[in-house]
Amino acid sequence: MTALLMCGAFVSAQTADEVIAKYVNALGGKEQLSKITSLYTESKADIMGSESIQKSTILNGKGYKTEMEIMGSVITTCITDKGGWMINPMMGSDAAEDMPEAQYNAGKDEIFIGAPFTVWSEKSYKAELLGNEAVGTVNAIKVKLTAPDNTSGVYFFDPETGYMIKAVSQADMQGQMVENVATYSDYRQVDGYTLPFKTTVNMGGMFELTSEVTKVEVNKPVDPAIFVKP
Repeated sequence: MTALLMCGAFVSAQTADEVIAKYVNALGGKEQLSKITSLYTESKADIMGSESIQKSTILNGKGYKTEMEIMGSVITTCITDKGGWMINPMMGSDAAEDMPEAQYNAGKDEIFIGAPFTVWSEKSYKAELLGNEAVGTVNAIKVKLTAPDNTSGVYFFDPETGYMIKAVSQADMQGQMVENVATYSDYRQVDGYTLPFKTTVNMGGMFELTSEVTKVEVNKPVDPAIFVKP
């Protein structure tokens, strides 16, 4: 019991900065992450009985692009340091359309590997420690991160490993703001970068998706032209 109390006191004595620093170190550390120019991943998921394949490319600090194949249609989302665009055939259009400003602002830092925690300080985010909360069997440390536009998310970290195991934020789902809850597990290291190989996302209790990473390539050559709006 005394050991548990001491452990709890140690956790509560940590600052938000220290929790974030431990997470960044768990990903590989600032020095190692600074050497990563690009990250390419492929994932698969089951959506309504149909297999979905997602391909994501980050050119660090320049662009982020995902292509998700669902039932024969490919939904493309692209964010750069200048703006964002989307192609969503499932909404009745094969044309690339500019991303709404609110959606772009919410995702613009995804162009940075390990975002937002690898760039939170220089991007003027505010971090606040919110104590602890159980996530499964883990007494997770909660950190609230608020962006300069006042959008915020609450993140849950495993005090032992430093890994992020849950994130709660607001997301736009067909024009309606809903609570987006993501859980992360099965962390593995690939070429100096550690990432979760399993992610489950629940959007407002209306839609849940579990994806598993099947391929990772670090520092794969990326042509910036893939981020240009067609």
